[in-house]
Amino acid sequence: MQKMERPRRVHAANVDGPLIPPFPHSRVPRASPDPWYLCPDLESGGLELKAFMAESDTQSAHEADGEGEATWAGDYDPFSDDGERRSLFAALDSFRQYRRTMHQMVTHRRRQAFYALPSEHWQMLSQPPFSFLDTLNHVDDAIDTNAELADAILALGLESFGLQADPPKDDPLCWHDTATASDVTKASSTIHQFFRDWSAEGAAERAVCYEPVLRDLHTEFQSRRDAGEEIRVLVPGAGLGRLVFETCLAGYSAEGNEISYHQLFASSWVLNHTAGPAAHAVHPFAGKFSNLQSRAQQLRKVMIPDVHPGVAMAKAAETQTPLGSMSMAAADFLVLYMESSNRESFDAVASVFFIDTAPNIIRYIETIYHCLKPGGLWINVGPLLWHVENGRPRADEDEEDTSNGNKDTNQTSPGIGEGGSVELSEDEVLCLVERMGFCIEIRPGNRQPCGYIQDPDSMLQNLYQPSHWVARKIVK
Repeated sequence: MQKMERPRRVHAANVDGPLIPPFPHSRVPRASPDPWYLCPDLESGGLELKAFMAESDTQSAHEADGEGEATWAGDYDPFSDDGERRSLFAALDSFRQYRRTMHQMVTHRRRQAFYALPSEHWQMLSQPPFSFLDTLNHVDDAIDTNAELADAILALGLESFGLQADPPKDDPLCWHDTATASDVTKASSTIHQFFRDWSAEGAAERAVCYEPVLRDLHTEFQSRRDAGEEIRVLVPGAGLGRLVFETCLAGYSAEGNEISYHQLFASSWVLNHTAGPAAHAVHPFAGKFSNLQSRAQQLRKVMIPDVHPGVAMAKAAETQTPLGSMSMAAADFLVLYMESSNRESFDAVASVFFIDTAPNIIRYIETIYHCLKPGGLWINVGPLLWHVENGRPRADEDEEDTSNGNKDTNQTSPGIGEGGSVELSEDEVLCLVERMGFCIEIRPGNRQPCGYIQDPDSMLQNLYQPSHWVARKIVK
């Protein structure tokens, strides 16, 4: 099979344009020591694109050549590993299948069930004020609206990896019909997650989860930031990139880490390819038929993004507001951040709804300890909905698993795929953090409940009470 080459050149956007420079959002095999990054250098002079690679024994950082653009050095072969290729293809195909699958699962089957009612019953419910068949038509329209986002994300993913939209079936790079039902569910939940991370209506959920992180960063680092010091903040499980963006906008150098292709493609789209503020519609609850007060509630439309990244950054640059930088590293968290090149590299780690994705939380703690500078802060916000329970991935997860997708906890591969799992309580987690070289400076206190892509008008409210704590790496 011919080796695929990483796109060689990406052009930076003009500060007057609507978009920030594109991130590659590429991903490396779990055991690879060479993740790719791309980050904009957002100083008052404009947006400059820089590309660099994590240093390893065989490769060092590559600098951008040319003004306002970056060159990718070396070959990148995301298809050489069978498992990696399957994950990539399945994610792409899940966005392709989204429209057809949602129509089949959400409305087609309901029409069949509706017509199976006694004739006089379904005829009654077809008329006003019920008009159930009209409701299904409206839901179909909402699915089509959501599918426009899925199609845009798919197109971006295909372009990123140089894949054909309609490859021949005998092509080794044919990615069609590779997604499972679980993959399509992840695509659906990723689209719904735009409500939480990039709509005005999701601000309440973000306030509980992201604002404590930004407050803690300001308390600890604002004076150093204002003095011109670069404060590096790692955001593992970065998802759709909102916390990475907000951390950058607050003046810090934010590095997100993500391994889910669904999340990587979607975050790349929303950070770089939206047409403007509130330019795209999404119906986050159209597929929900239970616990509704009204059909208007079910068919509610929200507009994304509530804040356009390019516009916000250009405005900050024009007003000389302190502005950091941001990048996204696509790799296994445990593999990448245990590298020697990342030892004592970050001033802070912000883990939000992340630590419960760990099959073995000790590995997460070891990794965070390794990459934090002496005296660095670990800020945590989130529940303990362990994604691996009783040795198996949870079967009832609705949201995207931002750790690393499907896992077999009996395997012995490095990183997240290492065998074994354990579920701890909050007090046990805190005890473990202290035992492994941290001092807890802020303990969980006043808990603010929040949902996760929760319809605020639903008759059923599933709410978390996230644990917020701050630990400092002890200087030995």
